[in-house]
Amino acid sequence: MNSMVIEVLTPRYAMAWYPWAVQYFFMIAISYSALMLTVPGLLLGKQRFLPLAKIALLVSVSCTLVGPVALLADLHQPLRFWHFYTNITPWSWMSIGSLLLPLYLVLVVAYAWLAWRPAMQEQAQEDGWMARVSGWIALGQWQAPRWMLVLAGLGALVFSFGIMLYTGAEVAVLQSRPLWHTEWLPVMFVITGLIAAAGLILLLNRLMTGNDEDVNLQGLTVIFVGMILAAVVAALWLTEGITGYSPSVQEAFASVKNSPQWTAVAVWGLLAGIALALSAAVLLKKQSWLGFGWLVGLLALHVGWTFRWMVLMEVQTVAKNTAGYYQYAIEAGSYGFMGIIGTFGLWLAALLIIDILVPWKKGMQVRAH
Repeated sequence: MNSMVIEVLTPRYAMAWYPWAVQYFFMIAISYSALMLTVPGLLLGKQRFLPLAKIALLVSVSCTLVGPVALLADLHQPLRFWHFYTNITPWSWMSIGSLLLPLYLVLVVAYAWLAWRPAMQEQAQEDGWMARVSGWIALGQWQAPRWMLVLAGLGALVFSFGIMLYTGAEVAVLQSRPLWHTEWLPVMFVITGLIAAAGLILLLNRLMTGNDEDVNLQGLTVIFVGMILAAVVAALWLTEGITGYSPSVQEAFASVKNSPQWTAVAVWGLLAGIALALSAAVLLKKQSWLGFGWLVGLLALHVGWTFRWMVLMEVQTVAKNTAGYYQYAIEAGSYGFMGIIGTFGLWLAALLIIDILVPWKKGMQVRAH
């Protein structure tokens, strides 16, 4: 009797997205979320929220400047970005995003410039090289009407909704990845971005502005409400899979049900979420502990970044056309640890340059002239 041996090979597919993508999705989510947190204090003129708006604007601008750099790096050949503009594809979310992102960046910078300009004009009246630099950045002593600030802010907000939509949709439309193919993914990107933005604001409030209690209170409230919303979204996603309402969610469950790694991921995510929600609730209840809000902020940043790592990187290790999982080990070079550290280092550099050149802690244009 003849025997036949059939060898089945599972090809190793290259990762489509690398950690640069995680950095971009993380930075841009913090950017548009922090922008939203400037609205009460800066656009609506609520004095109680002005300290929060000051830090939120700094966070939004710094992340807006650095996020696209990580995106260019993830193109593998950054100089080919111009292909997006010579080959516009209206049905591609990535192509749409390439049109939205530059306009969003310009509007955020214009919004911040108009908000910071009165303080720069005031500093320009002093002596020294910083005064001269402030005068150059302010472009003179002419008075900008408040409607210009409001228009730039509203324009930035409109385009931020486009950024939210395209960054979520370009992942969620991929039917070949059931773990991505759900309408709840874009929503969760926004919610976890808001949580991470509030966490970064709490951290900078501790490091740069004297740990203002109102900022801690407002930031912790955002984190707590965000965690409640995230829990609701997660419950709805699970319900769709359990009840069979969404075949895609059912397929997502099936793709990872026998994986100890994904079980550990689910447990870790649950525990981290519970810890974040409880710690925010405790500090909101016992307000004498508000000074420790920066610790909750660090945990919020961890939750926001880790969610994107698991969605964008770990999901790619689940085989699409064969059984099992692909192996991914993060590299030490620019496509791994150095890329992650480098992006955060670039953000820190942008933050410090703004802090040196712009008197952002002073008053901002919140009233009409």
